[in-house]
Amino acid sequence: MRGRRNDRLRVEFASDAGPGGRWSGHEPTSGSVTGRHGVEKLSLILWRERELLEQLAFKLELEQLVLASGRTRWLAHTTRDVEDVLVLIRETEVLRAIAADEAAAAVGLAPNPALSALADAADEPWSTILRDHRTAFMTITADIRSISETNRGMLAAGYRSARETLLSIGGAADGYSPDGTARVEAPRRHLLDRAL
Repeated sequence: MRGRRNDRLRVEFASDAGPGGRWSGHEPTSGSVTGRHGVEKLSLILWRERELLEQLAFKLELEQLVLASGRTRWLAHTTRDVEDVLVLIRETEVLRAIAADEAAAAVGLAPNPALSALADAADEPWSTILRDHRTAFMTITADIRSISETNRGMLAAGYRSARETLLSIGGAADGYSPDGTARVEAPRRHLLDRAL
């Protein structure tokens, strides 16, 4: 059984062989094999992008913990970590766009296809794999959006609190304007009767 399997592999790759039966080092020219290669390359890049998005979600949750603890000393570090991951994601997005265009050309689609369109046009198992990537991207993107909104709210509340504290030192807050900023009245001069 094992011998037949190896013979079948030799027959399948015989078209790639150069003179003397050696592999020439060039990619096969068959459309289905090239299409498979393009979609496989795209899938590998999508895996990398998913890993980076998971790392971003982790860094945002870490930032959230720092904000909740009130230890602003570490806030700059967590923010820098988030920005570093965002740079890597942007770089990977460029690679993904190139690989998606190559995969689209291999399966007969126009450039800049949606992931769902590529999944519809690709053969199995790539169709299922691309759909799984799409589902995972939608889930992690929703998580990142939620964490980011919570962090923004915590930052805004911290900013307001710090501002109100500083205002209470220099002058009292009179109330709040419609946009949520504190209204400050000018410090009053007090008359002091020293005769008492």
